[in-house]
Amino acid sequence: MKLARILPFARSLLDLAVQPGDVAVDATVGNGHDTLYLAERVGKTGRVFGFDIQAQAIENTIARLKEHQALEQVTLFQKSHDELRNAIPTDYHGRITGAIFNLGYLPGGNKQIVTKPDSTIRAVEQLLHIMAPEGIIVLVIYHGHPEGAVERDELLSYVEMLDQQRAHVLRYQFINQINHPPFIIAIEKRQ
Repeated sequence: MKLARILPFARSLLDLAVQPGDVAVDATVGNGHDTLYLAERVGKTGRVFGFDIQAQAIENTIARLKEHQALEQVTLFQKSHDELRNAIPTDYHGRITGAIFNLGYLPGGNKQIVTKPDSTIRAVEQLLHIMAPEGIIVLVIYHGHPEGAVERDELLSYVEMLDQQRAHVLRYQFINQINHPPFIIAIEKRQ
């Protein structure tokens, strides 16, 4: 048996939660890799909602989705992920089975534009309200830059305080690697 690396493990968690016809959220679309993955998971009968504040991220994601004929089942918002509760139509509330965040900055983009702990925590809170029971939120935490370390610490404080009756929280991390390797926080909504 081989231990799964971080991104394959993130996808294996999404595979547990997201099936054809489901609704999923990519809270940080970036270059569209996870958006495409989710679009392929939900298929033509499902729906993916994607969020990013940067126009370049939205453009990159549209191009990737078009290239793979997967744009039809995706709705993208050039908004902060902490606006997701109001942006996602209410008829999808209670039907979201999976969500992913890749925190930090847009690969290949402006490294001064980074995710912030306050908006990320608000987005997770909103998801916990509008997700289906047993829905899974995957947070891939990149903490090798100063803002990433702050976000890591605030997120860990937040998830450690989540009531276990409300959610199960998992931390998946390689602890003997150099250069601040990313790690995963997975939150499974209980009720």
